Amino acid sequence: MRADATAVPAGHTAEPLPPEPSRGRLAGVATMIGSGLSNQTGAAIGSLAFPVLGPVGVVAVRQYVAAVALTAVARPGLRSLTWWQWRPVLGLALVFGTMNLSLYTAIDRIGLGLAVTLEFLGPLAIALGGARRRVDAWCAVIAAAGAVTLMRPRPSTDYLGLGLGLLAACCWASYIILNRTVGRRVPGAQGSAAAALVSAVMFLPVGIAVVLRHPPTAGAIGCAVAAGVLSSAVPYLADLFTLRRVPAQAFGLFMSVNPLLAALVGWIGLGQGLGGAEWAAIAAVVSANTAGMLARGGRCTAG
Repeated sequence: MRADATAVPAGHTAEPLPPEPSRGRLAGVATMIGSGLSNQTGAAIGSLAFPVLGPVGVVAVRQYVAAVALTAVARPGLRSLTWWQWRPVLGLALVFGTMNLSLYTAIDRIGLGLAVTLEFLGPLAIALGGARRRVDAWCAVIAAAGAVTLMRPRPSTDYLGLGLGLLAACCWASYIILNRTVGRRVPGAQGSAAAALVSAVMFLPVGIAVVLRHPPTAGAIGCAVAAGVLSSAVPYLADLFTLRRVPAQAFGLFMSVNPLLAALVGWIGLGQGLGGAEWAAIAAVVSANTAGMLARGGRCTAG
């Protein structure tokens, strides 16, 4: 996820602008591919700093980078926000930090592919929760079968890691709901930027504690910063570009393959091999979301 997510940026609840001509669409598709790879590669690079900083330290640095990037883009007017606007922003900040922390801790325990796949159950549940059609019911059954396969009891099963992956899924579902509220109450991307700033402030004591307890190396800090840039700043800006150049259906469908991208990056970049059952489970979750997206006419799960 970009654990800020893999969702449409706050403030973009309206329909995207009409797609540009074919050249613009090609650029948009290339950007989507780059964004997805950037997101998962950033998470993989961030995991290299776990032995020194731990998942908590990496997430803290990532929150700082996200806050700097979003503030530079959106330039939120914090003093002009009313309490009615601040309430969902504060909720978004809390969920944002919890989502990233639970995801990165799950990555540390069960690997990138499985953690991202479990996290993706959050937006999938939001998309299918209010559905009434038979195809949506079948999508839910397929996704549930995939989740059960991933969480089946085995001697080596890390139940805490699986639980953290599911916590990240719950946070992502909450993030989507709060994002919609923030998008309605706060203009543009100012709500996302304000939430990122608050989240960064919340993680300041964590960052200080990590530095004092385990003085970080330059390499570890570099990996954590790279995670923030590749998994937060780049995907966010890429989404702003993409939403103006490709249909909503294409954007939503590409988002649905992020678990597969995460599994491939984990396998190739980190040597986190998966068994046949795990690959089948990931394919089931991706297929369920893809089928549901096509049946819904391309409405993005994270709008």
